[in-house]
Amino acid sequence: MPPIPGSGLAKGLAVTLRTMTRKSHTAQYPDAQPELPPRTRGVIGLFEENCTVCMLCARECPDWCIYIDSHKETVPAATPGGRERSRNVLDRFAIDFALCMYCGICIEVCPFDALFWSPEFEYAETDIHELTHERDKLREWMWTVPEPPALDPGAEEPKELAAARKAADKLAAAQAAEAAQAAQAAETTGAAGAPTQAADGQPGPGAQGGTE
Repeated sequence: MPPIPGSGLAKGLAVTLRTMTRKSHTAQYPDAQPELPPRTRGVIGLFEENCTVCMLCARECPDWCIYIDSHKETVPAATPGGRERSRNVLDRFAIDFALCMYCGICIEVCPFDALFWSPEFEYAETDIHELTHERDKLREWMWTVPEPPALDPGAEEPKELAAARKAADKLAAAQAAEAAQAAQAAETTGAAGAPTQAADGQPGPGAQGGTE
């Protein structure tokens, strides 16, 4: 059956009329801040204490927008006669957000949880050169990172906890087996060294000493 002429226009007008009768929900930004999801990719925060200057984030960044400088310091030996060690000390950690494409690779590859997503997004600048933020600014954004969501009670146990519990159970089983063997050996030794008596109450062949 061919469509009725003007039916498409009527459907469009019906959608318009339904929309006009609904109450609009307009957030008056910036007076009313939006409620962003907890996993919003707003900006990257730096937890400097966890950074070991491994350079993994800078090497894996596809835009090469992470700049890291460091120097080495000698750490005295912890024990007398020990060997001195050297460690990397962070001098500069900067991210050029004019180049960043917010892929999150740097956060994923960080082995020490030094980088986190923050929902902050109000860091626009009038000069593109000012979009390179140093570690002091990245550290300020770190305190705006939301807490991780609680684990689902029905979810599987994390692999790290399962492996640790398995190792602890294995160690406890080994210690219990060693204790049982030690107790059995002590009983055997005590039984072998104890004197034996014959049926008539006289010392048996296993008794120590003798008669003249």
